[in-house]
Amino acid sequence: MKKRYRALPAMAAAAALVLAGCAADAGSNGAGELTFDVPDVPTLDEKGDYEDAVDIIAWSGFVEPEWADAFTDETGCVVNRRVAGTSDEMVQLMRTGDYDLVSASGDASLRLIVGGDVAPINTELIPNFSDDIVEGMKGQLYDTINGKVYGIPIGRGANILQYNTEVVTEEPTSWDIVWEADSPYAGQITAYDAPIYIADAAVYLMYHEPELGIENPYALDEEQLAAAIELLQQQNDLVSEYWSDPVAQITSFAGGTTVAGTSWEILRKLAADDRLQGTLPVEGSTGWSDAWMISAESDAPNCAYEWMNYTSSAEVNGKIAMNFGMAPANGAFCELNDEAAAHCEEFNALNEEYFENVWYWTTPIEQCLDGRTDVTCTSFQEWTDAWVSVKG
Repeated sequence: MKKRYRALPAMAAAAALVLAGCAADAGSNGAGELTFDVPDVPTLDEKGDYEDAVDIIAWSGFVEPEWADAFTDETGCVVNRRVAGTSDEMVQLMRTGDYDLVSASGDASLRLIVGGDVAPINTELIPNFSDDIVEGMKGQLYDTINGKVYGIPIGRGANILQYNTEVVTEEPTSWDIVWEADSPYAGQITAYDAPIYIADAAVYLMYHEPELGIENPYALDEEQLAAAIELLQQQNDLVSEYWSDPVAQITSFAGGTTVAGTSWEILRKLAADDRLQGTLPVEGSTGWSDAWMISAESDAPNCAYEWMNYTSSAEVNGKIAMNFGMAPANGAFCELNDEAAAHCEEFNALNEEYFENVWYWTTPIEQCLDGRTDVTCTSFQEWTDAWVSVKG
């Protein structure tokens, strides 16, 4: 593994959770007119000769020999992969300067952008970043800042409500069965184990307590965060276990320890259990959208750009989506064959109405992402501290 040493000021990491700037109206997930003060990292103007290798941090299933070896044959760029298990791990690894690319989720993207860890992307050098990329994955707040694109979409998914039909005999239409104190499934509920799960409570409050004024579940002032924490503490009495390991979540449902809670469509599918079903309730949900981001310190920018282009093609992007279990970013994949069409149907790939009710993970920061300027919103560090109190 190559070593690179960074010259960024030490304060950059501390500033990664605090953004200052002017704010105007923004859509539910889009960047709108929000502007931020972020490090001025240069964009690659033109591509040159390929380097010898490209080092990638990725989720499991994103970088596999089936397509990585073909990429190496075409370009000569050897693909070195490191699998990460969490967004926090990805951020920490990218800050070492040892990697060229990362498959970042929205709860990592803003931290990387404002920390100066990733560079804006020249999309003209990525022909496959075209009209075939679904509109709902372009221009999102977590990877498009001040009109600059920092992420090339890979895929997306919703955090669904999963339930065991032998116990929850009617399809739930609301998340109330996992949040309310009188839930008949108390002691049999599972919840996602991460500070970003605070946003799930905020989504529920947006619908049921509009007087709180929550417009974006990742833009919570102190009062709104307190309300979300109160709801989470109430849920804590109902939860049988929190999960971050997908295998553990599947095992919990399969064994009957839990009968309802947060899940991903792919986990329901992998469980291969006809008793388990999933739904997107009336309140909507949080979700995730992953994108390739290039290191500001990359010493293999040509291989990195070509990897982003190569994996954005309909065929390769579709392979990644099917392997991981998510909706592909390239909608043209859905028309390649019957298997592709079935996958896209199962994961709502082209159903923008479905994803309009999904709030993609976005790093909470002090500048309110809903455009408010009369209050200071809570940061990811404050969410992290609050999450400890929820579970404690």
